[in-house]
Parts: sequence; structure tokens; C-alpha cells
Amino acid sequence: MSDSLSTKVLAEVAILVALATVLSYIRFVMFPQGGSVTLASMVPLVILSYRRGWKVGIFACLVYGLIQFYQDPWMLNWAQFILEYPIAFGVIGLAGLFKGNELIGAVVGLGLRFLAHTLAGVVFWSEYAPPGMSPVLYSVIYNGSYMLPEIVISGVFVYALLKRGILELNL
Repeated sequence: MSDSLSTKVLAEVAILVALATVLSYIRFVMFPQGGSVTLASMVPLVILSYRRGWKVGIFACLVYGLIQFYQDPWMLNWAQFILEYPIAFGVIGLAGLFKGNELIGAVVGLGLRFLAHTLAGVVFWSEYAPPGMSPVLYSVIYNGSYMLPEIVISGVFVYALLKRGILELNL
């Protein structure tokens, strides 16, 4: 087995995906067509991506996205499913490209998730836009309403963990 998918790495993936899943149940706000503000549920995924690199990060985030679908499925068709679950959550793993610039990585990974959900909102959920409102503007506002707080909360947690030296990113 390659070093990137050793038993130790797979165990770490399982533990951090499970932690992210548990944290996803601690919701401050839930939105009617999906999306919620959680207690830093993305942080374990971002940390894993820094620790193990973007490839392992994307793998773990894909698994997490499938778990999210299983927990609360919102599926109109396969294209919407792929965009809002494997892609939207998988791109969070790209935070691993920013080791040494962890806050930027968190913002980029979660920002890409926001873009994927926003694109899905424009393409698949535009009928929810109020009459006369652009579907693009509606999707940006709707998805930004939960993703912006998620990005801020995650950034604060990543910063605090790094500042206190709690995270050991060098293996």
C-alpha cells in the first residue's frame, strides 16, 4: 500500500471524517432548501488536508460529501447530486495545497465549496428566486447566508488551533 493510503492515514481519515460528521449535527441555523451554519464542521477536513496533502484531503472530503448526502439527501438529478456533494465537498481538500498558509487554504477550500453550491443554485434551484430577482443574485445571497458564517467560524478555529500550537502539521 502506498504511503499516502497507509493504514495510519486511513484511520486518520476515518476519525476526522467522523468528527466532521458529528460537528455537522451541531447546527446554529438550518436553511429551508439545504445548508446550515455548524460548529466548525469543516475544520477537521481542512486540518486533514494540511496534514496529509490535497489528494488525501479530496478523498476524505468526497467521503464526507457522500455521508452528508446520506444524512440529508437533496437530489433533483445526477448532475445536481455530483455538483453539490462530491464536487462541492471534495474541493475543500484543496486546502492541502496551502500548507504554511492555513487560513488562506481554509478560505480557498470553503470558498470553492460556496462557488459549487452557488452554481448549483443558479442551474438547479433558480425557481426559488423571488419574482424579478436574478437567479445568480438569489443563489449568491442564499448560499452566502450559510457559507460566509461557515468560512468565518472555520477560519477562527483554524487560527486559534494554530496559534496555540495545538495542531502538529509536520508528521
